[in-house]
Amino acid sequence: MEAKENMARALWKGSLAFGLVNIPIELHAAVRDHRPRFRLLHAKDQSPISFERVCVHEGRPVAWGDLVKGYEFRKGQFVVLTKEDFRAAALEKTRRIDILDFVTASEIDDRFFETPYYLLPAGGGEHAYAVLREAMRESDRIGVAKFILRETQHLAAVEVIDQALVLTLLRFADELVSTEEFSLPSHDALKKNELEMAKTLVGHLAAKWQPDKYTDDYRDNLMRIIQAKAKGKKITLEEKEVPRQAEVINLMERLRRSLAETRTSRPAARTATASASGRKGRPGARRQKKTRAA
Repeated sequence: MEAKENMARALWKGSLAFGLVNIPIELHAAVRDHRPRFRLLHAKDQSPISFERVCVHEGRPVAWGDLVKGYEFRKGQFVVLTKEDFRAAALEKTRRIDILDFVTASEIDDRFFETPYYLLPAGGGEHAYAVLREAMRESDRIGVAKFILRETQHLAAVEVIDQALVLTLLRFADELVSTEEFSLPSHDALKKNELEMAKTLVGHLAAKWQPDKYTDDYRDNLMRIIQAKAKGKKITLEEKEVPRQAEVINLMERLRRSLAETRTSRPAARTATASASGRKGRPGARRQKKTRAA
């Protein structure tokens, strides 16, 4: 019950604006973190450890009220910024998500996407919300927007998923590291038989995307250990030994063996068509066209 109440609490309230239209909305979390959280304890008596804010120069703790934010522009030299400086940088701190453009989803590189949130209509905005949602769905476009959240301006994508508008924080272009900064192998020297064998293996491993199929085994094992120790018991987990070698000595032989194993475990060969359905445009496009809900 508590989890549902937390999910229902709005993280941010304002409006979603496109053109001259303003839709009152609320921002809600779209993901949950189920991973166990840990605290550092004193090994001697298992007492929690607290951390103090200590001044490097004086060697004494500093109260929160005596702290300021500084930018180190040169080693050991800082520029102190005040709340007024941060407010001035924000220019106009609005409670509005401004959609600047509507673009084709496949044009946005997967690396730009960060944290998703649900945009839900607030009082009186339900009809306009539904109109915008269906217009975006039928146009097969997503909105690119800017807004201020926690004193910081963010770039965001607004898209239709099922019956909801979902806002996903985007990275700015200068935050991405270009692949050109790395030395990557060329495709020119590839052997045709190796490539065909690898494509066959990919085909045998092809499947329909089923997110519930993939679970966090490490988290589950940790919780089993935690629950057992809380009851004063000891649990032994069996480790699956999977021999791995970093060096690829004979690629074709490895491909043949891999293919033989997949044929044994997956007798019904699949094609990659199912997993690639709807992914048109650039290779590896993150977004698919959303089908209209009945």
